[in-house]
Amino acid sequence: MKNTVLISGSGGQGVVSAGIILAESVAESASGTCLPEYGPEQRGGAAKCSVVISDGEIISPLPGKYMNFIAMNEQSHKKYIKQIKDGGLRVFNSNRITGIPADDKTILVPADDIAAEAGNPKTANIAMLGAFIKATGIVSEDNFVKTLKKKFAGKSAEILDMNIFAFKKGLNL
Repeated sequence: MKNTVLISGSGGQGVVSAGIILAESVAESASGTCLPEYGPEQRGGAAKCSVVISDGEIISPLPGKYMNFIAMNEQSHKKYIKQIKDGGLRVFNSNRITGIPADDKTILVPADDIAAEAGNPKTANIAMLGAFIKATGIVSEDNFVKTLKKKFAGKSAEILDMNIFAFKKGLNL
């Protein structure tokens, strides 16, 4: 099994963090790589992250076309949609990408609303991953939460709780 995911958005939306967390969360059952790409701007500039997950050897972290697409905003949707294979899963932040109907290959996630409900706007990326994981089954809920606990080990329990809340809301869409 090989799965490729393009996660995109703008700097500050947690695109790179989402890619790292997704790649690390599959470590118990598969191999995962994460290759971030972003401009010199920290906030507001374009950001994307290529994630490759495989039960075999990963030869290149950059596929020709991606099987799956997670877009955090309209600009990244427009910029990268042509890099996604026909029939691939698309997970879009419906608070920032409008006019696209949901169907069996398109999941609309009100990620900004979920993040606000969680109490932290930085959790929108985790809500998006929750919906993606539910749709693909690429990693178990337990392994993902374990990875979140490692990622936020140095942070307050409140930060971890906010991220787990956002993940579960995305998972239950």
